[in-house]
Amino acid sequence: MAVREIVKFPVPSLRLKAKPVQVFDKELQRLIDDMFETMQAAPGVGLAAPQIGESLRVVVVEYTDDEGENAKPKKYVLVNPEFVHKSEETVTDVEACLSVPGLAGEVERHEAVTIRAKNRFGKPIRLKASGWLARIFQHEIDHLDGVLYIDRATQVFQPTAEELEQVKD
Repeated sequence: MAVREIVKFPVPSLRLKAKPVQVFDKELQRLIDDMFETMQAAPGVGLAAPQIGESLRVVVVEYTDDEGENAKPKKYVLVNPEFVHKSEETVTDVEACLSVPGLAGEVERHEAVTIRAKNRFGKPIRLKASGWLARIFQHEIDHLDGVLYIDRATQVFQPTAEELEQVKD
């Protein structure tokens, strides 16, 4: 495993649509492991392959709904994810991004989503998420389509260090 360099805006590759994964091999497993390590080192809660210069439809997320020191985060790997359903209800909240350092923005997202994808081994999975986890998935899947949160933000600003800690990518 290795920590990879995170591609920063305005590098043009962040604006490209990523290619679907065709082969679930050792190279893909290494990429996924590197993505988790890179995300944790940053630190962040989600990372898409284009953020480390790989034009592949792969997302990793590490998140916990629980508060407290014993809370164990859950790891998610989404390969070739697609939204099956998005709630009509939306929520506006603050987001930041490892590829757009030093800024945050208010973004409207669907409150709940259902996603169809494959896991790291190519097995079909279906996930339902709501709240902050749904927001993370939408943010990361946007990266696969060349969309950054600043494209959707109604307001972009420079947060304080405390604010930035609350909204890690």
